[in-house]
Amino acid sequence: MITVHHLNNSRSQRILWLLEELGVPYEIKRYQRDPKTMLAPPELRAVHPLGKSPVITDGELTLAESGAIIEYLADRYGAGSLIPAHGTPARLRCNYWLHYAEGSAMPPLLLKLVFRKVESAPAPFFVKPIAKGIAHKVMNSFVDPQLKLHLDYLEGELGKNEWFAGNALSAADIQLSFPLEAFAARGGLDARYPRLTAFLQRIHARPAYQRALQNGGEYHLGG
Repeated sequence: MITVHHLNNSRSQRILWLLEELGVPYEIKRYQRDPKTMLAPPELRAVHPLGKSPVITDGELTLAESGAIIEYLADRYGAGSLIPAHGTPARLRCNYWLHYAEGSAMPPLLLKLVFRKVESAPAPFFVKPIAKGIAHKVMNSFVDPQLKLHLDYLEGELGKNEWFAGNALSAADIQLSFPLEAFAARGGLDARYPRLTAFLQRIHARPAYQRALQNGGEYHLGG
């Protein structure tokens, strides 16, 4: 039995969605973020030394990192339904998106979150205007232009096919769901991007996605 070590409001939600799409039985071990720091609890380090989510166990295997988990599960349990065969151009494209989601799309989103917290964090009155000014300048001159760059790129890619790796849902779309939901929450994804908006509407309407939400619990990426 696969166990998903599931942290609330985290990347592990898309692992639940993948397993629901695959129809593979699994169990959930739940962890809650610290309400002050929003960090994962130390108990996760007993599963994996980094103490982050997602992590799965499948028999003797313990595996972390969303892309690695998604590729492993789709390869082992998907029977070719959600990931193309090795050595094909379609697989290369799918793998590209599996890496892009965390390697390129998530860093500016994380920077946006960090600098927003810097802007609003408590500080001595003589320091706060300086910290707020620096955060504002970094977001305006670097972070926000990077977010727009990625949104424009992703919107254009969905002009080629209905889904990111082709004309059917794949592991690539599941991997990209988290950064796109984060873009919608804090990164500028709005009605100016109709293809990305429609993509989110499509995935949210899928029965497997809805079942994953029911199993995983409350899920929001504000901030």
